[in-house]
Amino acid sequence: MQKHASGKVREIYDLEDGRMVIVTTDRISAFDVILPTMITDKGKVLNALSNFWFDYTKDIVKNHMISSDLKDMPADFQKPEFEGRTILVKKLKMIPYEVIVRGYMFGSMYEAYKKGEEFLGHKFDKEYKQAEKLDEPIVTPSTKAAEGHDINVTLDYMKKDLGEKLGTKIEKAALAVYKKCYEHAYKNGIIIADTKFEFGLDENGDLVLADEVLTPDSSRFWDASKYQVGGSPASYDKQFVRDWLKDHNLAGDPNIKEIPADVVAKTSSIYKECQTKICHK
Repeated sequence: MQKHASGKVREIYDLEDGRMVIVTTDRISAFDVILPTMITDKGKVLNALSNFWFDYTKDIVKNHMISSDLKDMPADFQKPEFEGRTILVKKLKMIPYEVIVRGYMFGSMYEAYKKGEEFLGHKFDKEYKQAEKLDEPIVTPSTKAAEGHDINVTLDYMKKDLGEKLGTKIEKAALAVYKKCYEHAYKNGIIIADTKFEFGLDENGDLVLADEVLTPDSSRFWDASKYQVGGSPASYDKQFVRDWLKDHNLAGDPNIKEIPADVVAKTSSIYKECQTKICHK
């Protein structure tokens, strides 16, 4: 067994038998900086949400989950510190794109729209206000950069690169997963404004959903009870930490020493509330 990768939040171990172990830590990153202070139980929340969604969408597309039971993993992981934050997964040939599904006019898409520009090949004929729901969600991929920032590309670019058949299969799977999960979250008080998915291919060449799914780290979650068109809705994600960093002129500062306990506690409670709402069937 060897460590395969260490990401901003996850530690990945290759069991060298076609399986991997993924451990979701309590680390948090903002403005491309991994912050020095852990967010209590954040990793458990992200893990629980992904596991819930993997099960909820397995009728649409395969996923990489094998087990979340530590007894099914090597002895090194059968320890209390790994409980609730560790999964055993199938190793895949990962597709080198993040597949972003956007359901609302927001962020960089809204900035382009305001200027009257296309957004990654998408034109908008009707008038939209900020944070307004699109008539239909759209897919905007980005390349997964080994270093530096990912690069947004058009859907056509991804399809030409991967082949029309695989590209279309990815597009359809991403939209189907988003739509089904959107309905579940919405009835439980959360709007999934946008999210990113990652896919891979298994040994048979079948498409498989992987990485994390519809967590506050990979998605823009809004509180449905406070949602209003025309502004920036209240969110269930790390925006609270981002705002604190901006307010203290620490955004993107790699030398930040720590995050105050009250900011940690508030952020932890936001993540947990998100889990409670979504994982309630």
